[in-house]
Amino acid sequence: MLLDRDGCARIAAIDLGTVSSRLSLARVRDGAIVDSEKHSVITDMGQGVDATGRFSAGAIDRVEAACRTFAEEARAFGATATCVTLTSAARDAENAEELLARLRALGLAPQIIPGEVEARLTFYGVAHDFPGERIAVADPGGGSTEIVVGTYDPRHAHLELEHVRSLDIGCRRLTDRFFTADPPAAEELAAAAVWSHDQFASYWDEFADRPSRFISVGGTVTTLVSLTYELEPYDSSFVHLHGLTLEEVERQLDRMSALTVAQIRELKGIQPKRAPMMQAGTIIIRELMRAGGYEELTVSESSLLAGMAATIDEALRGEKPVVGWTPELSE
Repeated sequence: MLLDRDGCARIAAIDLGTVSSRLSLARVRDGAIVDSEKHSVITDMGQGVDATGRFSAGAIDRVEAACRTFAEEARAFGATATCVTLTSAARDAENAEELLARLRALGLAPQIIPGEVEARLTFYGVAHDFPGERIAVADPGGGSTEIVVGTYDPRHAHLELEHVRSLDIGCRRLTDRFFTADPPAAEELAAAAVWSHDQFASYWDEFADRPSRFISVGGTVTTLVSLTYELEPYDSSFVHLHGLTLEEVERQLDRMSALTVAQIRELKGIQPKRAPMMQAGTIIIRELMRAGGYEELTVSESSLLAGMAATIDEALRGEKPVVGWTPELSE
């Protein structure tokens, strides 16, 4: 394995989600991320997938264009290895092979990963900030929400997961399934909330002793912090490990409920392309907290990409990956 002058492996991790396509360029030494740079593009890969079961031609083109740029950035970074994963929308789309073929033509090795692997990678990325602590981690995405309760002990590289669940609840799926008006009608918002709450409750009800700390990752929760504090420009160091209360979540949802997508797009602190799915995403966060009985959550910017980077490094060093999943790598 090639190392740079500081003894670090240079790794590129690409996560192609239902809403966002993301790149992390990380320097990793002995399993620990020394530093990283992230690049995110809202490609809305899952637009229409819940209704049609297929990727649109436009979505395939958008993701291919983002990945062409990502591949160029990885080469300029000097990445020893690149890993590409696809999640919920790709699991659902019957024409996913059309996109995979385009990505292979770019020299990448894309993998559609199961929801449980997605959950494990996300938990692994988050748990490095909470060594030895029993935590609950949720990753509400565009097409699915992964929830995991467990503990990571870095001293013994031991990951203990009590319960892993991937639910087909996401901000793109919720938007497409429930909202027809702009802004959504009150009954549409209520129906989306009930549908989400019932499924989240089925997860939380299995625990007599829920962890005291609940952590969430993803574009919705980071944007909710940004909206609450009107962050312009976005400040990753402020958002990471920041607390977000149920009251603050409800306040932002109430604020957006009477606004059109165009008006939400103008709010201070929002990424404009996220506006069409922001109400649905906020409902998901609120119902996750309500169903779990949490008045506050911790927002983390360490997520699937961080778990991927650590796992790629383990594979390059010939070690058995802690998460039990081996990535396919391209140079």
